[in-house]
Amino acid sequence: MIKVKVNDKYNFEIDKNNDELLINGEVVNADVKQLNASAYHIIDRLKSYNAEVVSFNAADKTAEIKVNNNVYTVSVKDQFDVLLDKLGLNNLNSAKVSEVKAPMPGLVLKVFVTEGSEVLKGDNLFILEAMKMENIIKATADVAVKTVKIKPGDKVEKGQVLLLFK
Repeated sequence: MIKVKVNDKYNFEIDKNNDELLINGEVVNADVKQLNASAYHIIDRLKSYNAEVVSFNAADKTAEIKVNNNVYTVSVKDQFDVLLDKLGLNNLNSAKVSEVKAPMPGLVLKVFVTEGSEVLKGDNLFILEAMKMENIIKATADVAVKTVKIKPGDKVEKGQVLLLFK
């Protein structure tokens, strides 16, 4: 099952049962013809529609779709997104990060950030050597560095606060 929200106002549940397409539990027998990479012609219940994908963001699962010269903003949630919502885990990516703690005891080999620097999610923060392995610690969110409490050569303990963010 897929949940679709149009213009943050209208909700639809789309499902597939064998070869049948169901929208809000009703079977839809539309004739869909792809005209090019982003344009489609649809005939449903004796009505004709020209649809074009204006923009698509796979990461956010959103799109802008133009249907007969009207633009609609569409967001999609698959069964995994719905499950995360039910479990209350839907806002994990937007969580505010205020610090980084040492995930294990080790030796700081290199620090990539300085106080005041802007860091994007996935950027390298520092390298921590533990059990003869180098571990690159990355940012889990977009943040600004407030305080760097480590320097190369420092020995750290598990759970020790190493960086603070604004």
